[in-house]
Amino acid sequence: MAKHSRIWNREKYEEYIREGRGQGSGVNYKAWVQIQDFGSQGIVSRAKGLKTGRIHHLMSNNELAYFYLLEWSDDVIDIREQYPLLDLNCAVDCAAQAGIKYPKDNISGFPYVLTCDFMITTAQGFKARTIKMSAELSDRRVLEKLEIERRYWNMRGIEWKIVTENEISFIKAKNIEWLYSAQDFKPENESDRINDAMKTMLEMLDAAEYYVMKIIKAIEEKYSLSEGIGLLLYKYLALNKRIGFDLGGPVNLNILKKVSVIK
Repeated sequence: MAKHSRIWNREKYEEYIREGRGQGSGVNYKAWVQIQDFGSQGIVSRAKGLKTGRIHHLMSNNELAYFYLLEWSDDVIDIREQYPLLDLNCAVDCAAQAGIKYPKDNISGFPYVLTCDFMITTAQGFKARTIKMSAELSDRRVLEKLEIERRYWNMRGIEWKIVTENEISFIKAKNIEWLYSAQDFKPENESDRINDAMKTMLEMLDAAEYYVMKIIKAIEEKYSLSEGIGLLLYKYLALNKRIGFDLGGPVNLNILKKVSVIK
């Protein structure tokens, strides 16, 4: 749902439209609600997306976790966060039809633009998802705003669902976030030594059971790499799904395991 700055009126709305907020797709999309709108209030995050190549604005830890799950999914093509119900007339009509008071600014009287947390582009079409804590679903006003959302997206033939903390795998999301520290690492742009090291790492991982951390250290020593480059290579391979990686439990690179190499 929308989270608003202190001033909201027609002028502010038109300013957002001119800025291109809530418009575009992929790298060109601009979130309707952005972190800088609220200073340092609340738990907010900026996360770079691998699918979009842009910074995403996430307004809670739950949104951040769900974002990483979407990023990992092969079915997801594009992720647009803080996506607005931009047709105000339609949104207001949806509220009126349901007998719900549409939210407006107390001072200007101008209607707020509600948002869903994620508009997801998949191979099967668009999917709208709103992130809520399960405890919030007992709040009458929260439910009213959710009903406006449901009706709005239903009129557009877009699947809409509420996602609570009970549907989010936080361990999996944290592991994906750990791998994403390698997203800007591009071995193909590095030296031949780095590329040779990566090939050797793949061969060693594919050969037999190993302590992964021992392979990482051996690679760094063999190719005289700076400390940390071996781990970065391993993360890169896992992030790009060139090797199997268990997202379901805590990361432990010091246990004996066979890593599957995806060919």
